[in-house]
Amino acid sequence: MIIGIPKEIKDREYRVGIVPAGVKTLANSGHTILVETGAGLGSDITDAEYERAGARIVAAAAAAYQADLVMKVKEPQPAEYPLLRENLILYTYLHLAPLPELTAILMEKKVSAIGYETVRLDNGYLPLLAPMSEVAGRMAIQVGAHFLAKENGGRGLLLGGVPGVEHGHVTIIGGGTVGSNAARVATALGATVTVLDTDLHRLAYLEDIFAGRITTLMSNQHNIEAELARADLVVGAVLIPGSSAPCLVCRDMLKLMKKGVVIVDVAIDQGGCIETSRPTTHSKPIFEIDGIIHYCVTNMPGAVPRTSTFALTNVTLPLAQAVADQGLKKAALANPALRRGINVYQGKITNKEVAVSQGRNWEEYRQ
Repeated sequence: MIIGIPKEIKDREYRVGIVPAGVKTLANSGHTILVETGAGLGSDITDAEYERAGARIVAAAAAAYQADLVMKVKEPQPAEYPLLRENLILYTYLHLAPLPELTAILMEKKVSAIGYETVRLDNGYLPLLAPMSEVAGRMAIQVGAHFLAKENGGRGLLLGGVPGVEHGHVTIIGGGTVGSNAARVATALGATVTVLDTDLHRLAYLEDIFAGRITTLMSNQHNIEAELARADLVVGAVLIPGSSAPCLVCRDMLKLMKKGVVIVDVAIDQGGCIETSRPTTHSKPIFEIDGIIHYCVTNMPGAVPRTSTFALTNVTLPLAQAVADQGLKKAALANPALRRGINVYQGKITNKEVAVSQGRNWEEYRQ
C-alpha cells in the first residue's frame, strides 16, 4: 500500500503523522511511504531522517494525497478539501461533531475516514486519544497559570501561592484522562484542586490515586456554580466520544466568577463545554467575555510537537500497519476498535454520535 504523510497546515500545528521508526516498520513490510518535504521539521525530524528510514520525499501535499492511506494529525483544512477523493483512506483526528462542512465533504467525496478519537476498545477506553488528552490536560494548567499573570490579562495570581498567602484554586470539570492529568500538574504546583464528574466510581478512583490531595464532587449545576464562585482557573475536560460536548457552564454563570479568572476549555475540539467558548488558535489563543479569560485552542498539543508526535505515533502505528497490510475491510472486520473509529464510509456517516450531533442519518459500518 502507498501511505502519504502531508505537512500539517492548521495554524501553528507542528506535529506530523509518523516518525522515522514508523516509516521503517511500514517500509520493512513492503509499503511505500511518501512524506511531504518539511513535514517533520516542526517536530525536529528532518527529511534526511525519513529518507534513511525508507521514505520517499515528495515536493507537495498533492503528491502525498495520491496515496491509498493518508496519515495525518489534524482534520483536513479547507485548502486540503480539493485533495480528498473517493477510495482514499484518511486516518487522523477528525472531531467531526462540530464540523458539518467537513463531514459533508467527506461524504460527498466518499472518503473512508477513520477518526483517532473514536477508536474505542470494548471497555470504552480510547487508546488513540489518550496520549493527546494526557498532553492537553497537563498543558491546561501551564497555559492557565500563564494567563493568570496580570500582564497577560488574568487576576495576577500565583497558583501555588507562597507561605502565608492562600493558594490558587483550580476547578476541573470532568475526571477522565484530561481531568486527571490536569489535577496532577495543578497539585504539583501547590494549587488547591476540585474535580467534578458524574461517575462516582471515577471519583473514588481519583480520591485513591491522589490520596486526599484533591476534593472530588458530583458534577451537577449546584456544585458547578459553587465551584465557579471560588475558582481561579477552570478546566473544561468533558468528553462524550464522537458527540458534541455538553454545555455545562452557561453565560449567566460567568457572573458568579471573579474578574480575571481563566477558563481553559479542552473540550473545544468537540464544540466546548462552556457556552461562551469558541475555537481559537495558537496565534490568538485567548479572548475575554464578561471579564473572564477564555483559552480555547483546538490543537493544544501542537505547541509541544516533539513530545506529542512521538506519543501519538506510538499508538497510531499498529492500526496503520493493520490497514496497510490487510486493507481497511479485513482490518476492520478483525478489529472492533478500528471499526468503531470509522466515521464516514462510502458516502455515509457510520458513527452514531457524529450523526446525532449534526442531525443527520447514519448507518452502521458494513464491509
